[in-house]
Parts: sequence; C-alpha cells; structure tokens
Amino acid sequence: MSSETTGLLRVEPQARSFAVRRKSVFAESYDPENDADDDEGATAIFPKSDEQRARLIESVKHVLLFRSLEQEQMSQVLDAMFERRVTPGELIIRQGDDGDNFYVIESGVYKVIVNDNHIHTYNNSGIFGELALLYNMPRAATVQAETEGLLWAMDRQTFRRILLKSAFKKRKMYESLLNSVPMLKALQNYERMNLADALISKRYTSSERIIKQGDVADGMYFIEDGTVVVKMDQEGSEIEISRLSKGEYFGELALVTHRPRAASVYAETDVKVAFLETEAFERILGFLKDILKKRMGTYEHQLAQLARQAL
Repeated sequence: MSSETTGLLRVEPQARSFAVRRKSVFAESYDPENDADDDEGATAIFPKSDEQRARLIESVKHVLLFRSLEQEQMSQVLDAMFERRVTPGELIIRQGDDGDNFYVIESGVYKVIVNDNHIHTYNNSGIFGELALLYNMPRAATVQAETEGLLWAMDRQTFRRILLKSAFKKRKMYESLLNSVPMLKALQNYERMNLADALISKRYTSSERIIKQGDVADGMYFIEDGTVVVKMDQEGSEIEISRLSKGEYFGELALVTHRPRAASVYAETDVKVAFLETEAFERILGFLKDILKKRMGTYEHQLAQLARQAL
C-alpha cells in the first residue's frame, strides 16, 4: 500500500527521514477544532459538464474520506475538484516536495516509489497525496504515471477546509454517541476512533422500514436520534418485539450468527442512525461477539413469552 494512503485521520506519518529538512512553507499546524466555522474563505469552483460531474461522482463514491460529508459539503467538494490528464512517465508528485494537491484516480496505472523502490501500483482506482496535507509534511513518496490517465485533484486549502474538518467533526460527534453505548465501554480509545471513522450517517422517515426480516445482513445500526420498533413475523402477522431509542443499537445479531435478519425494524419517528458495514464490524467489533451473543438470549426470552401469550 502507498505511504500516501490513509483511512481518515488515523494514519501514522511515515516520512521520518525528512524530519531534518528546513521548515516548509506548508508546515504550519492545522487544528480543525480551533478552525472557526465563520472563517471559511473562498473555495475555488471549476465548472463541469453533466458528463464530467457524473464521472467524478463515480470516481469518489467509494472514497472513505467523503463519507462524512453532508450534501452541501459534497457539492462544494465536487465543484472544487479539477481534471488533470497525465501522460506515460509523468511525475504526479515527487518524494520530498511540499504537498499541494490531493488526487482521486479515475483512470490510468500509477506506480508509487519510495527511495527508488517501487512499493505499490494503483490500477484505475484509488487516492493518493493526502498524507502530506494531513500532517504538514513533505511528500512521503513519488507517484508516476505508467499509462495515460485522468486524475481529479483538489487543492490543499479546500482539502483541509472541507474534508479534514468535516472528518474531525464527524469523529467528535460519533465518539460522543459511542460513549453512551454500554457494550462499547470495552473499546480502547483508538478502537473507538476507528469505529467513529467507519460509521455512515443515514436517515429514515416515520414508518419507513430499515431492516426486512429474512434479508441478508449488510451491517448494524446505532441510533443517533428517534425511536425504532422491532417486529417479527409470526404466522403471517408482525408482532412487536421491542422499541429502541437514542444510544441503543440493532442489526448486530445477524452479523454474529451469519444468518438472515431475524426481525424487521421500522422507524417509529423520523430516525437518524449511524450505520456500520459488515466488513468494518468484523474488523473493529469482532472481539465483542461474546457480549453480543448474550443479547441473543434476551430476544429468545421475549419470543418465548410472546409464544406463551398467543396460546
């Protein structure tokens, strides 16, 4: 993996060999917490055709950095990114230089070189260039185009103002939510930060179904706001199992048992949830499976009570 590749704010700097360089013009400290909301400044706008915008949206849809953005912020990011077409052999970034832009790959093959060693190859997808912008350090690697290609670039100022700051705000917001979940008390601070970075915000309107009984599990949910109702299909009619509200969670049982969804979940009010995908669940919360399995016993007890009442 490239030494310029990161998963939000938790990357460890790797270019220690540059520590003795003279101070870069880009080396000022950036603290998102102390960056006033009203000091946003002007963001460059690069007009795009509908076709260009569609290609850009397709290129960034899987970029983790963009998941914390609200719709208005995402629109600003798309406006601020610009095309850069490259030719075979062209150097995109050079190890040791100051960081100027962050890049999203739409097409092309790119090799990553550190101290003259080829360590990674990007093939028509990926991101690079963000490490130097995150840590105010010289470029940790050289990236060179192997083929013709197309990159989408964002300047350093916009990267910090929108992407870095929004990621910081998202982490702080979700850390507060996660601190209220008893099950997660066992997490170390860095694990809680990783979990906060992996969460995706989703909204549902009153009466909307969030989970359907029998479906394959794709993740679990933490309730940020609102109330949900858990219902199970019993002989053709749905029976209410429980109600959950802010600070509680659902959808984890299917991930633990690797079985289809055992119940449906509906939004009783307008609901905002933080969604954790299956892959992230396994990576971050896999060791909590024993705790989660205990919760299965509670559901089974509730079902047994309902069955007796129906007799």
